[in-house]
Amino acid sequence: GQKQRVAIARALASDPEILIFDDALSAVDTETEEKILAAVMEERRGRTTVIVSNRVSTLQRADLIAVLDAARLIQLGTPAELAKEDGFYAEIAAMQALSVMEQEDDDERLKEEA
Repeated sequence: GQKQRVAIARALASDPEILIFDDALSAVDTETEEKILAAVMEERRGRTTVIVSNRVSTLQRADLIAVLDAARLIQLGTPAELAKEDGFYAEIAAMQALSVMEQEDDDERLKEEA
């Protein structure tokens, strides 16, 4: 996580016209991810930023999402549009939401047992 944060800071400091994050937030927790994304989006307002991610929560701030499968574009739209469609994005979003809920339940049980 620390190396990724340093790399992101360096990329932002160079102020490129186009910035690409290729799974740059995979090693940070969702709370840290949200803080980083908020700062990046504020800093990059009005400029092109491409974020490659397997985590749906990372993409919620996106203006546009391109869903690829085997290097083929299978869906394109805003997060809200894709969530409404019966497609791969909505399926993955539902699976990840369920996984988060299960993790929260497990965390709650561990707290009760302690």
